Amino acid sequence: MIELADIFREYGPRYREKYEAKMLPSHLRTMWAIEHCRTEAMGGHVYDCPDGCDETVYRYHSCRDRHCPKCQGGKAYQWLEKQHNLLLPVPYFMLTFTLPDGLRSVARSHQRLIYDLLFRTSAAATQHLARDTRFIGGQIGMVGVLHTWGRTLVFHPHVHYLAPAGGLATDSHTWLPAREDFLLPVKALSPIFRAKFRDALRGTDCFKPILSG
Repeated sequence: MIELADIFREYGPRYREKYEAKMLPSHLRTMWAIEHCRTEAMGGHVYDCPDGCDETVYRYHSCRDRHCPKCQGGKAYQWLEKQHNLLLPVPYFMLTFTLPDGLRSVARSHQRLIYDLLFRTSAAATQHLARDTRFIGGQIGMVGVLHTWGRTLVFHPHVHYLAPAGGLATDSHTWLPAREDFLLPVKALSPIFRAKFRDALRGTDCFKPILSG
């Protein structure tokens, strides 16, 4: 069975030779960690049987990088099971918010800032529209996941939200169901999100360079 570490070890050196100058330090660290996970480069522990079997086993340490499928796969399944247990007995919708092409280079250079703004403003825009009595009229729940690459492996930051079909009224007890085939109108949600993201970005050092560019 071919593992991601095998692919990195086989093709990683040539890839870095060609693109290392353009790669983020965090990406280089992750590649190194996955390539060396559970190898002698990580060190390890010696387990010896003291009861007469005379067997000694050496186990290499895991890299513990959150992107490594070898040592974090189990934790991912545990997280998914925990989230599944939190699901409400109602239909769910997936909402997707993405950045325009013109902001992707800024996002790549200022990931912590832009990703934080993407999460905060998209969630705020959704909650704002969900409180409208024409749609739900209350507060909804949301679980968001950041994706930074598209299907073609091109840098494409976007957030997927899982949201139940309904929300809580202002009394925090009454359930307000949404339509089972419709949550929020895209044509109304999009300009709210763009405005909130623009206003949040205006308060950062990235705003003027974007305008001048």
